[in-house]
Amino acid sequence: MHKESRYINWQLIFNFGSLITIFLCYLRPWRPGCHVSSCRSVSCSHQLLSAIESFDRRSSEIPQKSKTLRKERSGRRDRAIMSVNADLQRERAAATLDSEDFARWWAGGSWQLEERRALERRFYEDPDFAEPVHPSCLSYKERYQQTVARSTRFLAKLRQWQQEKQPQLQLSVNMLRDFRLLLSGSLGTGLFQQSFPLRVHFSMFMTTLLSQGTEEQQAQWLNRSWHMDGVLGTYAQTELGHGTFVRGLETRADYDPITQEFILNTPTQSSYKWWPGGLGNTANVAIVLAQLYVKGKHYGLQSFVVRIRDERTHEPLTGVDVGDIGPRLGGNGVNNGFLGLRDVRIPRNQMLMKNAQVLNDGTFVQGRPPLLLYGTMVYVRVITLKDVLFGLLQAATIATRYSVVRRQSRINSDQPEVSVLDHITQQAKILPQIARGVSYRLVSDWLWRFYEDVLRQLEDESTAGRNSLPELHALSCCLKAVASDEASEGVDLLRKSCGGHGFLSSANFDSIYGLTAAAYTYEGEYTVLLLQTARFLVRQYVDSLKRKVLPSSVSYLRDTSRLVWGKNLAANCVRALEISAMEQVRQAWQTQKTHQSSKVSAEMASNLAGRQLTSAAIAHAHAFFTRNALEQVEALRKKGDLSPNVSLVLSQLVELFVIDTFLRQSGCVLRWNNGITGTQLRFVERRFEELLAKLRPNAVALVDGFDFHDRVLGSTLGCHDGRVYERLMEEARRNPVNQEPVNSSFHNHLLPMMRGKL
Repeated sequence: MHKESRYINWQLIFNFGSLITIFLCYLRPWRPGCHVSSCRSVSCSHQLLSAIESFDRRSSEIPQKSKTLRKERSGRRDRAIMSVNADLQRERAAATLDSEDFARWWAGGSWQLEERRALERRFYEDPDFAEPVHPSCLSYKERYQQTVARSTRFLAKLRQWQQEKQPQLQLSVNMLRDFRLLLSGSLGTGLFQQSFPLRVHFSMFMTTLLSQGTEEQQAQWLNRSWHMDGVLGTYAQTELGHGTFVRGLETRADYDPITQEFILNTPTQSSYKWWPGGLGNTANVAIVLAQLYVKGKHYGLQSFVVRIRDERTHEPLTGVDVGDIGPRLGGNGVNNGFLGLRDVRIPRNQMLMKNAQVLNDGTFVQGRPPLLLYGTMVYVRVITLKDVLFGLLQAATIATRYSVVRRQSRINSDQPEVSVLDHITQQAKILPQIARGVSYRLVSDWLWRFYEDVLRQLEDESTAGRNSLPELHALSCCLKAVASDEASEGVDLLRKSCGGHGFLSSANFDSIYGLTAAAYTYEGEYTVLLLQTARFLVRQYVDSLKRKVLPSSVSYLRDTSRLVWGKNLAANCVRALEISAMEQVRQAWQTQKTHQSSKVSAEMASNLAGRQLTSAAIAHAHAFFTRNALEQVEALRKKGDLSPNVSLVLSQLVELFVIDTFLRQSGCVLRWNNGITGTQLRFVERRFEELLAKLRPNAVALVDGFDFHDRVLGSTLGCHDGRVYERLMEEARRNPVNQEPVNSSFHNHLLPMMRGKL
């Protein structure tokens, strides 16, 4: 195929295409889209191909005996799947919620649901994507090689499917977002439980090119990036010594007007880039954030496209020190890396110049607001909400099914042991997490629409200086921080709810927790993000005192009325959370003023008020989550697209989320709402338990409605057939350590020790 025939008109930005919507149909409603030329092949560097060959060689060396055992066990597994656990069958038969009905809503419609399932079958039924051994039994290096081998086959097969379905598709920020969510969603998770190293290429690398590159730069880089034609990218911002505080980054780029080149350096050890996904051994091009200097004058952070490895040999280029940072708590397929630069020269046109330029003679021209440079971070924070709710609902599905199959203790002494989920204490652990995941989904859909609105505002010159970017920034910071914190806490609670079996790697809580917990830190550390939101809240509170119009998300700061307890408990809880948030913002502002009156700097006053500021931001996030979730479910009900049962269950879930949030924050709520009585609090607690009882019969139908394939869950405890104990034993027998009756360590070490009669 000639390069000319593969050229993509990158500047035409339409609504995202129906093709990529298929991938994420279970995450949000479908919307019509448009098209763009796609490629039939995937280019890969020499080293990546070598990795594939290495892994294929290793796979071919598995002893024939082990292959035979696996084949026999596979046959037994297929026969076992014909029989579904009787307790799960009864749960599904007794539910009032039709899980298929819920799945259609969750996916955005029947067509989207069936298309996603067909795409999953295309991969999951392909023996090339089977797991020879459980990933936890592989070494770190073996896991990387397996992941690269599988990811290249995955992308090639996916492109083939794209050509069959729709040979034309149009790239845009929307489409790249959906593609990125595909990789972190159902299909990507089913194939890559520990994620994979090309994820950043399609999310942050290409999104930054699209949002910060000029038309000429996009023509040079985007087409090749989409087709992976000699370009495998990553986004290098975080450094060994600096993360969320981007102004403190030490990497520098000095412009040489004589050669019209930028000279990039990481002048200290702490300035090494550290953490970018795919940087270690996969990427050959990086978008590097560096401090720009022209003739010794500092012009702030700018983005530079830097080739770090040779396109043909994949060897690091002169002046480039690059490698993998080593195993992490989770996400060990990502290939996070480090990068050092020493006098690395790049052409002038490899500074991304959509928002700022350096002319040939070194003249610096500032275009749109410098804050737009951080657009990639805002983008990732917005979509991180989808990532963490996905992991939370994976864990909730596993815990729910296991809690039905697992029997523990008698409730009535004359009756047999009951399913663990029949105990209200277990319901209180699991059902609020399902409610939280569904509510996060509703809010995340709204947040993405808000992000799109802000992008349109920024592109519209008639609204210059009047946009909602500060509000979006503040919201994305606190919602990302609080959601990632509560989701990772929820995943661990769900693991604990499964008892000892939940601690097994085959239960897969370790992979789910690792990826969810990572979101707590990446693209903005929890506390730093809360402080950024808090600064916005304090400014808005001061504006409220001046009777100025406030952004809608903080309009409650002007409402100084006391809580009037009505019949609607959910509305009471939301209002109490808003009052608590307003009072904590006021307290933070007053604390800052008190410290400033003692003649300390404004910066020191903010530091001394840090505890109050972070508490205010957390309270704001809880107030916004609950208010917005209620508004979104009400909007869906008024729209009339929901069946009566789905509408009822959704309303119950959101109400449970609101009440659970209220009870979890009851310390702050009661501190700032003196009028709440013990009787009113008991009403809330009683309603919490009533909702648990109402949702209990539909618990399995609900998690079935998320439509997670068994490969996506990757868990012996959470499979659709509920054959927990059979799968646990099968996985134990599949363990490579059990493939021989006597391990060599006995003869080499244990026997000599025993003969020595210690």
